[in-house]
Amino acid sequence: MNKKNAIEDNYISIDEAAEYLGIKTVTLRNWIKKKPDLPVHRIGKLWKFKRSELDEWIASGKSAK
Repeated sequence: MNKKNAIEDNYISIDEAAEYLGIKTVTLRNWIKKKPDLPVHRIGKLWKFKRSELDEWIASGKSAK
């Protein structure tokens, strides 16, 4: 992984993840509760995501369930 890819795969906030997915933050918060396979990480009190994991999750078709 080159440096640019490493930076792009840093953890992003719930707001950034919602924007990346093209949905509202409130929708993503609901998904965290309802979709156990959603690739989300709890860091302290914050929810964090990796773009690469979100991409894999979408590609797997699990986001459609």
